[in-house]
Amino acid sequence: MNIPMSSPDLTDADRQAVINVINTPNLSMGKYTTDFEKTFCDLTGAKHAISVNSGTAGLHLCVRAAGIGAGDLVITTPFSFVASSNALLFENAIPVFVDIDPRTGNIDPKLIAEAAKNIEKILPRKGAENHGKLKAILPVDVFGQPADMDAINAIAKEHGLTVIEDSCEALGATYKGKQAGTLGDFGIFAFYPNKQITTGEGGVIITSDDKAANYMRALRNQGRAPGDTWLQHTHLGYNYRIDEMSAAMGASQMSRLDEILSKREQVAAWYEARLSEIVGVETPFIESFTTRMSWFVYVIRFDKNINRDEMAKKLTARGIPVRPYFLPIHLQPYIVEKFGYKEGDYPVTEDLGQRGLALPFSGVMTEEQVNYVCEILRDEISKA
Repeated sequence: MNIPMSSPDLTDADRQAVINVINTPNLSMGKYTTDFEKTFCDLTGAKHAISVNSGTAGLHLCVRAAGIGAGDLVITTPFSFVASSNALLFENAIPVFVDIDPRTGNIDPKLIAEAAKNIEKILPRKGAENHGKLKAILPVDVFGQPADMDAINAIAKEHGLTVIEDSCEALGATYKGKQAGTLGDFGIFAFYPNKQITTGEGGVIITSDDKAANYMRALRNQGRAPGDTWLQHTHLGYNYRIDEMSAAMGASQMSRLDEILSKREQVAAWYEARLSEIVGVETPFIESFTTRMSWFVYVIRFDKNINRDEMAKKLTARGIPVRPYFLPIHLQPYIVEKFGYKEGDYPVTEDLGQRGLALPFSGVMTEEQVNYVCEILRDEISKA
């Protein structure tokens, strides 16, 4: 049985939307970009949505809009895709890591509070000698589940910090009934092909800050501010624009968001029912404040007596593609070289990084495919 690691959920309407753009002379910064952005304002209630060509670009623009620069400190998580830290490093800011909740994998608010009060005690071993002020908190909504944003916002308010909510994995998730991405000063979504909706590549920033929104719109478009001509540039900017084909596909996908999320919920429910019967496998934990989980990937954890990497090799050999999720950021070679981190610095992150495995997952998976994955996994664990 052929089982891909992930598959985009595309329809003929999505494909036709792209063809409609190709049949016009305007392939960038046109009506489809505007239409796409409007779907996010409608979903979230945010005043502004700024589309960009990747979630990473969106994170970077939020860092710029927050006034985070060289030497500034930002509390964030080591259990994430590297883009959440890279966006800080692009501006020579310093990510200050704190460990995570062992159940959800999201950043631990208690540790954020301790860090904000005693930031000097948890700086990296090197690379922070001439650091500036603590400026922000950058939590990540890991695997589609919002972080505990009320607690995080309370800490931010106490210390005068900006909150950049990385919701690149959590489009459509809700926290106490409120949309992910709306819970900080800025929120970012991303649309790589394995995400809930896809534009191929792309991202959207949401905010209700007028000044910041105008600034980020200028930065994404080579620094052109309102009133600039094509060859005038008020700011140092970037080519972070989304193209019209991607925006058209995204707008079409957004019209089906609830359907797409529901299909992914069904696949997750099939996995939960079958995997809960397998000894040695821990299924994802959903917090009580998560009023809707937006399933991005389906990550299980093995008991410590099961070697995750060996199990991954066995599953791959039997045609089941799997991925470790996540490899800790603080142990990535370039981060170790820059900041001097070592194994043992963030034990919960490292533990989950060693035991977590993403199974094949998408909204177009069939029950038969899920059954097959679980049968092979059960068989290999029985042999271990």
